[in-house]
Amino acid sequence: MTEHAHDFDFWIGEWDVAGPDGTAYGRNSIASPFGNGILTEHWRGAGGVEGHSLNAYDAARGCWHQTWVDSGGSILLLDGGLVDGAMVLTGSAPDGDHPGRALLQRITWTPGPDGTQVRQHWETSADDGGTWETAFDGRYRRR
Repeated sequence: MTEHAHDFDFWIGEWDVAGPDGTAYGRNSIASPFGNGILTEHWRGAGGVEGHSLNAYDAARGCWHQTWVDSGGSILLLDGGLVDGAMVLTGSAPDGDHPGRALLQRITWTPGPDGTQVRQHWETSADDGGTWETAFDGRYRRR
């Protein structure tokens, strides 16, 4: 086990997720089934989409990895680690509007100071990180 195996533990819990304006986005359940740097996620979106992710610290590569799949058939592979106290994972995924083109993906989870909140900010870039657009901005509150 490494010192980074628990870097993402702040995300563990049962959460209600809303947008910046308070609109309900869904619920998320994050568990640590083995207590050793592996997290499982079960997302239930207010619009009916469900998703799961497996998150693990990969000691051999020295980074966190997430594999996300959802009921719409999306797959997302991300890698990264802690940056200034926030978990930042990046990867690329096909651009649904432009076949053959990939978009950079960057998701940042920032814990609140008292452990009762987390902000998940998902951004995409079509110009290799020159500019970013928000794809999702969720405010997690512990249930």
